[in-house]
This record gives sequence, C-alpha cells and structure tokens, in this order.
Amino acid sequence: MAEIENLPRHIAVVMDGNGRWAKMRGLPRVAGHRAGIRAVRRLVRNSRKLGIRYLTIFAFSTENWRRPKDEVNALMGMLLQFIYKELPDLKKNGIRLKVIGDILRLPENVRVAIDHAIKETKSNKKLVLTIALSYSSRGEILRAAKEVVKLAQAGKLDPSNLTEKKFSKFLYTSDIPDPDLLIRTSGEQRISNFLLWQLAYTELYITPVLWPDFKKKDLVGAIRHYATRERRFGYTSEQIKAMKKAGVRD
Repeated sequence: MAEIENLPRHIAVVMDGNGRWAKMRGLPRVAGHRAGIRAVRRLVRNSRKLGIRYLTIFAFSTENWRRPKDEVNALMGMLLQFIYKELPDLKKNGIRLKVIGDILRLPENVRVAIDHAIKETKSNKKLVLTIALSYSSRGEILRAAKEVVKLAQAGKLDPSNLTEKKFSKFLYTSDIPDPDLLIRTSGEQRISNFLLWQLAYTELYITPVLWPDFKKKDLVGAIRHYATRERRFGYTSEQIKAMKKAGVRD
C-alpha cells in the first residue's frame, strides 16, 4: 500500500449481508453472523497492517433489538466470545478498543467484558477500534442535545456560543476524527442511522460483496477507490491544490 499516498486515516464500515450469506448456503442466520465475526477479525488485522489509524464498525443497532430473541441472544454470546478471544491480540498489536452506543441495554456479562477490554487496551496507539453496539445515530445526537440543554439551563454553557466543533464534543466520538471513508457491503445504498453527524463529508464506497466474504482485496479496492477522489469540503479544486501546495490540512 506504500504506493497509495492518500490513505484514509479513519474508515467506518457498515457490515451488511450476514443473513443473505447464510440463506444462500441453506444455513441458519447465526451461521452467517459467525462468518461475519471471522470477517471482522480479517478487517481489523488488515487495517492495522495497512496503516489505518481509526476503524469504526457498526455491529449492532438499537433497531436490532427487535430481531428474534434467539438471534439476539446468539449475537450477544458471539460478541462476548469475540471480546475475550481477541483481547490478547488487541494488546499485542497495539489496538485500543472503544465502544459507542447505549451500552446499558447490553447484558451485564457483556458490559463487564467490554469494560475490562477497554481498560486493558487504553494505552494502545497503533489503531483505535470503535465498535458501535446498541447504537443509534439519532439517539446519539438527541443525547448530546439534551446534555447541551442541561448545561445551558445550569448556566454552564452559553447557547449563543455553541459551534459545530463544540457540539461534536458531546458525541460518543468526541476523541476521534470523523471518518474519511465509509464502506458498506452487500450493495445496500443507505446509511442506516450510522454516524449521521460524523459522515457529513465522508466518502462513500458501496460494494456488492456480502460481509462474510469481505477480504483484504476488497478493503484494498475500497482504499484505492478512495485515493482517486478529491475531497473539497466546499472549496474549489483550485483552492484545494493551492492549500495542499502550502501544506494546509483540510
């Protein structure tokens, strides 16, 4: 990947297609989720090796609680196993774990495992792996707005001085940069209530590959596609070129 100069600093992924992958093979949905876990391991390993600094994956939405109880329980069990099994590798490879979402809705044993893994990896600096669990972007923004209102009512915040940058500090992702690239698998062309605020200027990459089949070549393909794009953030191409020449970051 050394030949690709414009490497994204932060990649976000909507991992879609586990159920269809299983159905195509005559397998139960849970088998698709197990295969999806293996794909997550590949993604994390390959992202670290390629030099990606931040990786955020959408693992379980607040809407997913509506799924059949047996499937939800199986997903929670696989999540628990993933955390305990991957923790040694996270520590060994310098990967810091971060979890965003309504964590209190998760089973207690899962919360305990998450807290332990976060503490064990808090000093790691090679890659920040953020897992969105029981997550809703609208819920995140609403939560942040309520906090702003609470501080304003207490006289600790002047609403007239509130800026986008200051508001971002109230989001789950306040300590990491916004995604440069969003990858969505299985061909679906929607954001699905994921990082709505943070994706304002993110480049989108849609692939028909089902998540369990997503491999290193697919990740590299997405990054190569990203590298061909010009991110203007409202500027003209000429302005962007002048800024790059002057060494100004966007």
